[in-house]
Amino acid sequence: MNASLPGEAQLATHSLRARLLWFVLLPILLVTVLQAFTAYRGALQQADAMFDDHLLQVARSMRSAAPLGMPASDENGDTFDLFVQIWGQDGTPMFRSSSTLLPQRAVLGFSDVQANGSRYRVYTLQTTLQTVQIAQDLSARSAKAQALAIKAMLPFALLTPLLILALWWAIRRSLAPIERTRHQVAKRTADDFSALPDNDLPDEVRPLVAELNLLFGRVQTAFEAQKQFVADAAHELRSPLTALKLQAQELQRSSAASQQDDSATVRSAAVDKLNHGIDRSIRLVEQLLVLAREEANAGSTQFETTDLMALLQLAVADVLPQAQRKSIDIGVICAEPASIKGQPEALRMAVRNLLDNAVKYTPEGGQIDISLNLDCGQAVLAIEDSGSGVAPEDQPRIFDRFYRASHATAQTGSGLGLAIVKTIADRHGATLRLDKPARLGGLRVEFCIPLATPYHQATATLRRSP
Repeated sequence: MNASLPGEAQLATHSLRARLLWFVLLPILLVTVLQAFTAYRGALQQADAMFDDHLLQVARSMRSAAPLGMPASDENGDTFDLFVQIWGQDGTPMFRSSSTLLPQRAVLGFSDVQANGSRYRVYTLQTTLQTVQIAQDLSARSAKAQALAIKAMLPFALLTPLLILALWWAIRRSLAPIERTRHQVAKRTADDFSALPDNDLPDEVRPLVAELNLLFGRVQTAFEAQKQFVADAAHELRSPLTALKLQAQELQRSSAASQQDDSATVRSAAVDKLNHGIDRSIRLVEQLLVLAREEANAGSTQFETTDLMALLQLAVADVLPQAQRKSIDIGVICAEPASIKGQPEALRMAVRNLLDNAVKYTPEGGQIDISLNLDCGQAVLAIEDSGSGVAPEDQPRIFDRFYRASHATAQTGSGLGLAIVKTIADRHGATLRLDKPARLGGLRVEFCIPLATPYHQATATLRRSP
């Protein structure tokens, strides 16, 4: 069904050089034709006036004497016949330059006469002694006028092709830097993200090349991040998969031992380890997929207005069973509900990961306080716990992928939870801050995100215990 699309796309393309030539040459050709036509008409009119003046001068020169029947010549030396007739006062013919007989009674001054199958331009001059009539064949006269008019058009016919060639050369030379840049891009390999040179480029094209260089930089950053992600993922997946293999072998050995000494305890412990390894691998793969999806959506701006308090309640409900198993007290202190612009599911995942980390690193019987306040057009979500906190040397890298703080070695995890939070926060224009709470002594994480609409700050208190 889409077989015609490539052809349609090909027809839709156009050459900038061809467009420039067309838009420049078309007016030039139109003006040239108009000027040539004007020059042609002007030359005809000038030739006609010149020939009439010639007839007038010849007639005046014959007022007092009869001419010899000689052909006249123009200013270029070309000859053409003038027909002369002279009558006396009584109409008696006194002189005729040829056998051509023109009407004897003519209008004084200039007139056009039809005689002997030809048309003549005639000038008649009357004096007290005689009447002088000078005639010229209009066909020969028109041919001579057209020849003069064509000569007047020759400069346009000769200069217009030269002008077209000069414009074609100037446009081609002006577009040469763009063509050079195109060849540079065409010859690049898939992993070449170096900046394009912008020297000798027109001012109209230089911003485009600058934006392309910025795009190359962003693509290179994403490409390097993807390569690092694949390398880290391969490294992190190797360990749990190897552990699963060892646990399966241990389960096989325990099954063989149980057949000999009927030891169900050994087999049960091996099964527990295997299940734990499977759960860890599933969790790691899920987080890898989530991180890859969030990084792929880094440029997405399809946000909707979301109630942050509602997201917080859902996230608390997600981690509440885990907190109840550890007898952790979760308290929520919130301001007036805050509306933000974002993707609800991604924001819920970010808040849930922050709460999940707090529950994971808070000891049994500990406490987690959650507060939501409005400050300078931002919603500030703060999560404090009574856990072990984060050492100062670990804080700069705490949001890196697969990085685990020194105090977290006793806990299972992949080091992707906070990396996912950082990716979501960056996409929503939010900031993350780490601090040590004065009251609980563990870790305080602040998630600050711009409000969709301003709110007057108000406080309300809600306390919920598991």
